[in-house]
Amino acid sequence: MDIPFEEFQKLDMRIGKIIEANQIPGSRNLIRLLVDFRTEKRQAVAGLLQWYTPQDLIGKKCVFILNLQKRKLMGVESQCMILAAEGDKGKITVLQPERDIAEGSKIR
Repeated sequence: MDIPFEEFQKLDMRIGKIIEANQIPGSRNLIRLLVDFRTEKRQAVAGLLQWYTPQDLIGKKCVFILNLQKRKLMGVESQCMILAAEGDKGKITVLQPERDIAEGSKIR
């Protein structure tokens, strides 16, 4: 299904730097991330534990969507969503900028 370009433009996608990451107690796959977007910090919950340790993620700059409806997972509020790609064998990799760019930079 094609969406109009105007709909795509409604997504607020930005570069965020992961400054904290830890496994959510009682979960087998969820990691709580604290992400710096320069003008604010937000919490994300991501099902990445099968592919990343929390320590692997700290310091990474990744692509996030900021204006999705907030959700609670295992009682922890997710205020943004990290973007990741899934390979043909099910391997997940988070999306990162090719070059260093400031936190909060908008994806267009």
